Amino acid sequence: MGAKQTGKEREPAGRIRLAYLVSHPIQYQAPLLRRIAQEPGIDLTVFFASDFSVRGYCDAGFGVEVKWDIPLLDGYRHEFLPRLELSAAEGLLNPIGYGMHLRLQGRGGEPAFDALWVHGYNTATTMLGMLAAKALGIPVLVRADVWLGDRVRSGCKLAVKALFFKMLQWLVDGVLTIGTMNHAYWTHYFGEEVPLFLMPYAVDNDYFQHRSQEAELSRSALQRELQLEADRPVILFASKLQGRKRCDDLLKAYAALVRRQTLSKQPYLLIVGDGEERSALEEQAKAEGLNDVRFCGFQNQTQMPRFFDLCTVFVLPSRHEPWGLIVNEVMNAGRPVIVSDEVGCYPDLVRDGVEGLVFPAGDIAALTAALAKVLDDPGVAAKMGARGLERIRNWSFEEDVAVLCEALTAITGKACRL
Repeated sequence: MGAKQTGKEREPAGRIRLAYLVSHPIQYQAPLLRRIAQEPGIDLTVFFASDFSVRGYCDAGFGVEVKWDIPLLDGYRHEFLPRLELSAAEGLLNPIGYGMHLRLQGRGGEPAFDALWVHGYNTATTMLGMLAAKALGIPVLVRADVWLGDRVRSGCKLAVKALFFKMLQWLVDGVLTIGTMNHAYWTHYFGEEVPLFLMPYAVDNDYFQHRSQEAELSRSALQRELQLEADRPVILFASKLQGRKRCDDLLKAYAALVRRQTLSKQPYLLIVGDGEERSALEEQAKAEGLNDVRFCGFQNQTQMPRFFDLCTVFVLPSRHEPWGLIVNEVMNAGRPVIVSDEVGCYPDLVRDGVEGLVFPAGDIAALTAALAKVLDDPGVAAKMGARGLERIRNWSFEEDVAVLCEALTAITGKACRL
């Protein structure tokens, strides 16, 4: 988790004034921000460019109206920036949150913050924030869930991207990488010129472990609701029903597994989520004669642990998945996971044959074999799930806070006391 030293002399320990700039309140980030706000060495203020996730909105991926059922703004100081909205759609240039220069500048022209942390790097809002920090001499940390295995680009676009990162490097003093594949991305573009700090992409482990334990007590109620026989295994998929999530690959593998008839008890397949592919997936299941598939629709954050508890194994067969935080959540329930090798979290969380299984993205036969391996022997799933729970306990907010303090100390020269 270390990084190249910046050469700044360290000042006595004190509170580091940290501004965090992000597009909107995000359900995965809210508990981390609350945890950081409790840290005695960090004085955190969060700036949002939009409030759409608080108001409720139609999620393009889920295809349904979404209003999160967990608190997104409690427990930390925050402010919504004035914004310019060019259209109703969210994007790189919309909305544009402005006014960060005034927020970063204190009285008498002295900076009001010791550091600026931005989530993402290629929106108008984040660029304006970084430029303002540069003008005021405030060091900048960047964090973004990206990796090199992205969509195919032409040589011209790659050249433009390389030039963009040369400019970005001038603005950035440190990068908070989320994992192995993300670390490789930033090393590719920044080399050794910018220090990198591994700040694990984590979820609120305590919350999901506690909710999963509670869900066990009401498991039978959900089984009745979904018309599931209690002694049969359950395969779970939970994500947006979009093409890149490759739920259709899972349906094909499940159909092949059922046709084999080698398992002592046939598994159910639960598909949690909604989106543009749902109708096609329902038709696919119907055409295959798969009567034990349940489409459960979008489920809010507080409901997801009930499905984690219910499942025997979780599957995420995505292509071009930058991370996959749903995997973190499921591992907190002590369940094994099967993921494709294009799910960004796998090098850090899922060792093949240990916490779960990893298969080549798009390889239906390999996915079918992975399902059979986990379900053939109930003891395999239990052992993998237990190892996963042990692994995820060390990929947590506590590591995040420690690394954030390390990074802030390095770029500001001020000791961040834990």
